[in-house]
Amino acid sequence: MKITLNHTEETLEKENISISDLMAYKNFTFKMLVVKVNGEFIPKTKYKETTVSDGDDVIILHLMSGG
Repeated sequence: MKITLNHTEETLEKENISISDLMAYKNFTFKMLVVKVNGEFIPKTKYKETTVSDGDDVIILHLMSGG
């Protein structure tokens, strides 16, 4: 399956992988993340049930604050 992850084309072995599984596979461990799939915000409570399909555009951003 091919997806675009943070503006980079990625090839994954699994089909229809959950957001949680994708983050574990790509080692996204930062606690403050924002996820969008095809431009739609995905709340943290939906990471396990929301799947990524072939051709999807996924953005996973680290939130940082400070001054």
